[in-house]
Amino acid sequence: MGEKKRKEEYKPTFIFEKRNYMFMLIGIAFIALGFILMTGGGSDDPNVFNPEIYNWRRIRLAPALVLIGFGIEVYAILLKPKSKEN
Repeated sequence: MGEKKRKEEYKPTFIFEKRNYMFMLIGIAFIALGFILMTGGGSDDPNVFNPEIYNWRRIRLAPALVLIGFGIEVYAILLKPKSKEN
C-alpha cells in the first residue's frame, strides 16, 4: 500500500526550465549558423587556388558565431531557476 502511494505522489520534473531550453536552442542556432557560414570557398579543380577560402566571413565571423553559441550554451546550463514562492 505504501509503495503505491509513493508512486502516485511522485511527479517527474525536468532538470531545466523553459528559459534554459530557449537559451539552449538559441545557442544551437548560433553554432549551426557559424558552421554554415564556414562552408564553401573551395575549388572544383585541385590545381587552381581559390583565395575566397580566406575571406572575412570564414576566418572571423563564422568562428566568432560558433564561440558565441558555445558561450550561450554554458550560460543556459548555469542559469539559475526562478525561485517559487509559496
